[in-house]
Amino acid sequence: MRTTIWRVGLATLLTGGVVGAATWVVLFSSVLGVRDVQISGTVGVPADEVRRAAGVAPGTPLARVDLEKVRVRVAALTRVESARVDRAWPGTLQVSVVERTPLALARVDGRTVTMDRYGVVLGDAGPAVRLPLLRVQRPAADDPATRSALAVLAALPDGLRGRMDEVVAPSPASVTLRLTDGRTATWGDGERSAEKARILESLLRRPARSYDVSSPDVVTVK
Repeated sequence: MRTTIWRVGLATLLTGGVVGAATWVVLFSSVLGVRDVQISGTVGVPADEVRRAAGVAPGTPLARVDLEKVRVRVAALTRVESARVDRAWPGTLQVSVVERTPLALARVDGRTVTMDRYGVVLGDAGPAVRLPLLRVQRPAADDPATRSALAVLAALPDGLRGRMDEVVAPSPASVTLRLTDGRTATWGDGERSAEKARILESLLRRPARSYDVSSPDVVTVK
């Protein structure tokens, strides 16, 4: 009986020792520490800039990296729309980003800048940039007219969006598109934009100067 108790106790100690050693290796040692931070999805944002934003020191135990905090830090970069962070054992942290895409030009404080679909200013626009010009009273991410106009642009198929010269929005419900050939399309608000886009593409085959698709059920061509 004493031998059995001794064996059970020894086995318990050994098991506890193995678990404790494994816990130490995983959570506190650099054996399973971060050796590499792999970045994917970057085009305009330098990978090193994303690594600096991630802020994970080499050797940090991979299990103890707070993935959500890293994701938030990376997503805070101006040109990053979203980010995802994963562990890849034994020692790699994978950071995947989706960059913001310039959608329109806007004039802000005397500068011509590019904006993404959320109204985030991405930087000064070079002379070779060809995007529709946003015309609103106050181009900004928190401006309702800006958000409405950009939502309309984002809803357009690429081919149709490429034919736009300006998007004018004196109010969120009064969006007008001006094509590069001088024709205009009264859009109204952002409701039923996919349907309006299909109708407008069809109407543009007919010679006219203006098209009103603000009410898709009753369109007007002049």
